[in-house]
Amino acid sequence: MEFENVHNYFEHLVFNQVRKQLQDVSQDFCEDVACVALNSLPPRYVRQSVDLLFYMSIEESKEMEGRVEAAVTQAIEYVSTRMRDREGI
Repeated sequence: MEFENVHNYFEHLVFNQVRKQLQDVSQDFCEDVACVALNSLPPRYVRQSVDLLFYMSIEESKEMEGRVEAAVTQAIEYVSTRMRDREGI
C-alpha cells in the first residue's frame, strides 16, 4: 500500500513563502528555514490540496497564508541568529 498522495498542506505554502522571501541564499539555509517554519505550524495532512481548499473559507485561507508568512519570517531570524552564534559573529 502506497501513501504518496498524503502530504502536509503547509509544505507547499511554506516552500513558496521561502522562495518569495529568500533569494540568492544557499539551498541549505532555505531548507533549514523551511524546516523551522514547518515545525512551528500545526500539520494539516491532506490527500489532495483541492480537498482542503474546498472546505476553507476565504478568511481561513488568508489566515493560513498569514500564519505561514509569519512562521517563515520568524524562522529566517532564528536560523540567521543560530548561524551567527555558531560562527561567532
